[in-house]
Amino acid sequence: MPKINPFRSAMRQLTRAAEVLQLEPDILAILKKPYKILDVTMPVRMDDGSIKVFEGFRVQYNDARGPYKGGLRFHPQVDRDEVKALAFWMCIKNAVIGIPYGGAKGGITVDPKKLSKGELERLSRKFIERIAHNIGPETDVPAPDVNTDPEIMAWMVDEYSKIAGKFTPAVITGKPLSLGGSEGREEATGFSGVEVLKLAAQELKLKKNATVAVQGFGNVGHYFALFASRNKFKVVVLSDSKGGIYSARGLDIAKVAEWKKQMGQLKGYPGTAEITNEKLLELPVDVLVPAALENQIHEKNARKIKAKSIIEMANGPTTPDADPILWKRKILVVPDVLSNAGGVASSFLEWSQNRSGYYLSKQEVLKRLQKYMLEAWQNVWNTQKAYGKDLRTAAYVLALTRIAEAIKGRGL
Repeated sequence: MPKINPFRSAMRQLTRAAEVLQLEPDILAILKKPYKILDVTMPVRMDDGSIKVFEGFRVQYNDARGPYKGGLRFHPQVDRDEVKALAFWMCIKNAVIGIPYGGAKGGITVDPKKLSKGELERLSRKFIERIAHNIGPETDVPAPDVNTDPEIMAWMVDEYSKIAGKFTPAVITGKPLSLGGSEGREEATGFSGVEVLKLAAQELKLKKNATVAVQGFGNVGHYFALFASRNKFKVVVLSDSKGGIYSARGLDIAKVAEWKKQMGQLKGYPGTAEITNEKLLELPVDVLVPAALENQIHEKNARKIKAKSIIEMANGPTTPDADPILWKRKILVVPDVLSNAGGVASSFLEWSQNRSGYYLSKQEVLKRLQKYMLEAWQNVWNTQKAYGKDLRTAAYVLALTRIAEAIKGRGL
């Protein structure tokens, strides 16, 4: 299958929703282009003494509703169009969830697994050095994404603080607790996704022990599976980049996570059958959860999906060509800009705590996330009913309405 350009997909989603909303042409023209693209190179001293030059990006898409906000990913496939798409999706997501941020995204084209810890730290710090004058607590607030974590965010906060001449924790979210991170941030995205799953299950009238397949067992997939199990869903399939495991009896998520930590992969977990990431998508489960990378569900496999609902926990896992096929087949697709928005909602809470100096308990954070997700679900569901479209189009219509109001309020 040829590579799908994620930015073209994002623009098709924008155009589709803009037509439904009858969005003003001037607003649509503004939203088709990012405000700023930072394209930087970073020479890094490797452990063997050589210099290697890496390429990185930060796309600041639109800040009509507030400071730019979006994660940083380290992955070999990172390129300009991917980051542009992800930045656009962040604009939509922040508007859907109702927090006062614009959208941004960043990334470095690198396989972090091939770097030593020292090389990874030097690369992370160099990236912040390159973009430091374009980010800040009131300007652009990065966060973790694919292959980045609290430790990397800590290095970045430290590097920015050196440049700023003062400790500035609010410049980045997803930090360790010791540097101003928030309780509940680690599990926030997966936890919030399950809150949406519960609401979708009510609408579909799914029975107790409804079966769930999760593609991707990183932070988001792990916590989604964990909270789904605690809420009486039966997780029967899990996968990582090397393949998946299946058990009709259901999987013990804590034990699988320990196996993954020890073995470095899910394959081989006792009492399970192996399954590929491709075949996982076509299993006859109640709920399918793509929690890995984009473009997993496309025109070629959309007709083979057997799940009653898809909860998108990755960014952009379903292509625009697949959406009408799934809609026609009456498969409820809960879009990424709603279902995984709990991550950025928790980032907003962390940022707010850094700025106020008042910190919340984990219970308080999760309670607020429940409120955010319930309100966002109700708003998207009501928009869907009003327009008679799929949930993705409804979410975009809701977001575009809010973004357009902000743009017009500031003056074209």
